[in-house]
Amino acid sequence: MKKTSYKYYFLALFLIGILYSCSVKKFIPEDELLYNGGNIKLIDTLDIKNKSGLQTELNGLLVPKPNTKFLGMRPGLYFYYKAQREKPGFINKFLNKKIGEEPVYFSDVEIPSTEDLIINRLDNNGFFNSRVTSEVKKDSSAQTAKVNYQVSLAQPYKLETFQLERDTLDSLAMYDAISASLSESIIEKDMRFNLDAMKAERQRIDTYLKDKGYYNFNSDFLLFEADTNRYDNRRFDLFLRLKKNVPEKSLVPYIIDEVNVYPNKTVKDEVIKDTTVVDSINFIQKEVFFKPKRLEPYLLIKPGDRYNPTLSKYTSRRLSSIGTYKFVNIQYKEKDSVADENGFRHLDAEIELSPLNKRSIRLELQGVTKSNNFTGPGLGVTYANRNLFKGGELLRISGNVGYEQQFFGGNRLGASSLQLGLNTSLTFPRLLFPIPIDTDGRFKYSIPKTKIDLGVDYLNRSQLYSLSSVSTSFGYIWAANRYVTHQLNPINVNYVSLSNTSEEFEQVLDENQFLRRSFDQQFIAGLTYSFTYNELVDADRIGSFYFNFNFDIAGNTIDLFAKENNDGVKTFLGLEYAQYAKADVDFRYHYKLDDSGQKLVGRLFGGVGLPYGNSDALPFVKQYFAGGAYSVRAFQIRSLGPGTYDPESNDNSSYFDQAGDIRLEGNLEYRFPIVQYVNGAVFADAGNVWLIQENEAIPGGKFSSNFINELGVGTGIGLRIDIQGFVIRFDLAAPLKRPAYNWEFEYDQPVFNFAIGYPF
Repeated sequence: MKKTSYKYYFLALFLIGILYSCSVKKFIPEDELLYNGGNIKLIDTLDIKNKSGLQTELNGLLVPKPNTKFLGMRPGLYFYYKAQREKPGFINKFLNKKIGEEPVYFSDVEIPSTEDLIINRLDNNGFFNSRVTSEVKKDSSAQTAKVNYQVSLAQPYKLETFQLERDTLDSLAMYDAISASLSESIIEKDMRFNLDAMKAERQRIDTYLKDKGYYNFNSDFLLFEADTNRYDNRRFDLFLRLKKNVPEKSLVPYIIDEVNVYPNKTVKDEVIKDTTVVDSINFIQKEVFFKPKRLEPYLLIKPGDRYNPTLSKYTSRRLSSIGTYKFVNIQYKEKDSVADENGFRHLDAEIELSPLNKRSIRLELQGVTKSNNFTGPGLGVTYANRNLFKGGELLRISGNVGYEQQFFGGNRLGASSLQLGLNTSLTFPRLLFPIPIDTDGRFKYSIPKTKIDLGVDYLNRSQLYSLSSVSTSFGYIWAANRYVTHQLNPINVNYVSLSNTSEEFEQVLDENQFLRRSFDQQFIAGLTYSFTYNELVDADRIGSFYFNFNFDIAGNTIDLFAKENNDGVKTFLGLEYAQYAKADVDFRYHYKLDDSGQKLVGRLFGGVGLPYGNSDALPFVKQYFAGGAYSVRAFQIRSLGPGTYDPESNDNSSYFDQAGDIRLEGNLEYRFPIVQYVNGAVFADAGNVWLIQENEAIPGGKFSSNFINELGVGTGIGLRIDIQGFVIRFDLAAPLKRPAYNWEFEYDQPVFNFAIGYPF
């Protein structure tokens, strides 16, 4: 037997010993049986629709829930029992506090009550006169018991007609509004009798009526009645009507008379204030904190309009999105006790806005450790000025400095680097566009923002090169709805300058013309667009989907004004410019396995960049890379690929980042809680980058039909400290397959990753 086989053999014996020691049978009292759960079997001779949904709903009625199992054991119950001893010990007390569970015995199960619950739920779903029987299965050797329920489904009642029943107040406008709402009803002919559907229909009608101005209406005022007298084949008619004695104020719509806005509402409010009227809206403030003409476009609540809670919700969201206000409070005050001659009552809207601090400074001191063995301190400072020009503008100025030294890598060139950066951004919470655009009609959910960026960065890689860059952009950010965000930068300019190159680095550039060309493209000017669909904002979803698409194109416009130099290369303002198109997609899916925090997360990424025209290669800053804490974690950052390229370990040219024009990647990760604020993970990653064109200096780097066999694959485990969304992550991974080699688990060559935030 091989040495490694002995390791796994003894490890297996060790795990079996631990699991055996977690047996709880010896702790169960003699007069008790441990409850092993219940099971419901549906006997369906009618081939009903959505049988799986009914099964899931009935399974939720089985209470109590049995103790949690893990690999056939019950560790939570085990440590609970251990903690009840006279001297439990610190470890048992600690583990009981974190994962302990009180025992669930068969004596805690009330079988008749459960049967009644099942019958009641079947009635609510239209299966009247169904039968439920139960059988108890006991295992005296294991001291456990479970209950099997058998449900014989009766033929369900199905809907024949659905209609609104008017009473003597036939002229009441309310009935016309309800009747109009039924065109969008979720209740349809031939659907099963379903109490939940009727509740949902009442809520839908209530929302519809409120949007039509019925401020005091309530869904409880609606009543459903089912009639089976006309049929003998389990059909029924459904009638909707208003309950009797509904308050008069709930039967009439409301009109908004005044809209009063307080742009600078504080706890200690001033007594004397000035009122400015813009578009019939009153802006009340002691002095101008927020210009009324800038604030008015965010308000969808207008005098003379009917009350509409949806527009109220949109207005609140739009005001919050400005970034100036901490709290947005919208209240309505009733003005009349009787309706006017037109049948309306009246409201005043009060909008109170409490601002954030105008200025703030954030200082960040970091200790950075990267998977390419670079380690060092970093310092970042960010200054923010909100409501800069009294129109909700946000100015951010951020600076950073960092020094990194590479350890464990020998005396290689480029073993240290110094980074300096200064970035300024100015965000306008409105659309700056040459042609006026109606933001009320086109952008009800949120108003697009305009953002201007200007940044300067400097990187000095010791004994290699210095890289300076100046970038600027002008564009728009728009949230189309809760899930969709667009970002368009029609102007995106980047100037990169390579200087102070060493002889060794020049030699590498001479040997790799593609690399030299990627650095020679000093001027990058083009357009970028990003589309994001994100369901992860809904924490209650069992399955959440995330999709991001990015498109980047450069050089086409300035190519019209370019001139060819003596070397036959086109330049703009004397600078060689890049010309390329680049697009990538990122798919992610998060699936909750239970309510404890267990989750399965999958990710697929694909991207391609195509140089053309004035470019033989993508600019270095636009190329793809693989490996590192946010990629294939079993490989050091930017060390994977291109293709099957494998630089020799003693080759000085291997210090520069390995990048490509194409990137494919897939990740699968199982996340689970350990103790409070600490989560664990088991993951597998696969990916690589490739070149579009052959490069003699990087053999094996070109993309081919054999790309599947050229993926780098790795697996590992992780530990995450998650405190209210701030995540510190530690991942340890090892390669399973290198692109140029066969499958081999290199457990003795792990890569440690330290990062902030989840990888995806």
